[in-house]
Amino acid sequence: MESIETNDNAGLKRTLGLRGAVTLNMLDMIGVGPFITIPLVLASMGGPQAMLGWICGALLALCDGMVWAELGAAIPEAGGTYSFLRVMFPGITGRWLSFLFMFQLMFSAPLSVASGSIGLAQYGAYLWPALGRHTVTHAFHVGAYAGSVVVGPGPLVAMLAVLVAVALLYRGLEKIGQLSSAMGVVVLGTILWLLLTGLVKGHIAQAFAFPAGAFHLDHGFFLGLGAAMLISTYDFWGYYNVAFLGGEVKQPERTIPRAILISIVAVGLIYIGMQVAVLSVLPWQPLLGAQGVDARRAVVSAFMETAYGTRLGPMLGNVAAILVMITAFASIFSLLLGYSRIPFAAARDGNFFRVFGRLHPTRGFPYVSLLALGALALVFCWFSLGDVVAALVVLRICLQFLLQHVGILYLRRTQPDMPRPFRMWLYPLPALGGIVGFSYILFGRAHFGRELMLAAVVALVGSAVYWMRTRLAAGKVTLTR
Repeated sequence: MESIETNDNAGLKRTLGLRGAVTLNMLDMIGVGPFITIPLVLASMGGPQAMLGWICGALLALCDGMVWAELGAAIPEAGGTYSFLRVMFPGITGRWLSFLFMFQLMFSAPLSVASGSIGLAQYGAYLWPALGRHTVTHAFHVGAYAGSVVVGPGPLVAMLAVLVAVALLYRGLEKIGQLSSAMGVVVLGTILWLLLTGLVKGHIAQAFAFPAGAFHLDHGFFLGLGAAMLISTYDFWGYYNVAFLGGEVKQPERTIPRAILISIVAVGLIYIGMQVAVLSVLPWQPLLGAQGVDARRAVVSAFMETAYGTRLGPMLGNVAAILVMITAFASIFSLLLGYSRIPFAAARDGNFFRVFGRLHPTRGFPYVSLLALGALALVFCWFSLGDVVAALVVLRICLQFLLQHVGILYLRRTQPDMPRPFRMWLYPLPALGGIVGFSYILFGRAHFGRELMLAAVVALVGSAVYWMRTRLAAGKVTLTR
């Protein structure tokens, strides 16, 4: 019987090896993202030159992955970023920033889960068109912020997916390994089927039929590239999932960096291959036109219908929709698993609400954290996919990723002798490249101010909550004395 390492700080068991870590990362990364966002990436740049968005997204992920790899190997604790910020910025600053990260996570993590659930519901509407026919979108305004709420059967399907994922995760990590492996087989099988279909049934040259002026480097080109990178960045995120489970990873100094870098390279190749495969069968012009609305909502099913013709196409389109829904569910499952450990770590550290630090009395997992994130994800299932993705990406960049990139530069300066089992290659270029890339996504898009305003509100409210908790805690200490 295999021995189990324990994490004395959190009471968690180190049971996750390299294969399981890579599987969870890739489940988190692939999810439903590319199956619904390929048309969005194409539309952002007006043609197959949008492949640049995937390439630039992969390079940015590698820069960011180097940061995660160094920090994850040096600080292999439950909570990932929360623990990193406490080490990078000691004292009051570290406690404030780690609390702020935790506060935004209570929004961004459920947004991430909801995005997968909404995508699952879109493919459900392909199988059962009635789910889409009775859906109504209502615009709303809160001050200068504008968004939309979706009302109909679709959000109910998305909510059901969240509830099932929470029920399956209501157990210890060691009992989840087989389930995640089975989901990983479905995910990779679906991808392989898509790639082989494009290779056998498609016309590769069609995937590179660029429109006139596609690479004219004007203002519109760079605005489009910024929008494409926002979407591709969303699709790549998840390579760091293993760092959130740092307290449950075997040999973390080796496993965490390897899992992160393997996941980024593998998924980057998959995404580029997927766009080529899809466009080799579905010409991009009608896909982006008014007649392509249904195809954009379930692009993989439309791809299979076209590739296999009228005889087999409709049946295989349905099969593809089912497989994508399973893939989306696998992503929801993986996201909830990883994120539920972060409020737990913060609460155990005394820097978040204590109730989140409870472990299940018999199954040994952070059940309060899991239930809270699942409940908030149910709320966000009612919002439009575009709003959910944009809000998620900007919140994370402002209140997590940029903090880590600045923090690792500061940590190298202030604690040069700190043990670092993995050191980022070509330091400090990956950290600086990540800062430039994330800043470009924030400001290199049309109407970028909407999400930045949302991030500013979250930061201000989170800071106020932290200040009030600190004052209340200080008052209790004074009364005790």
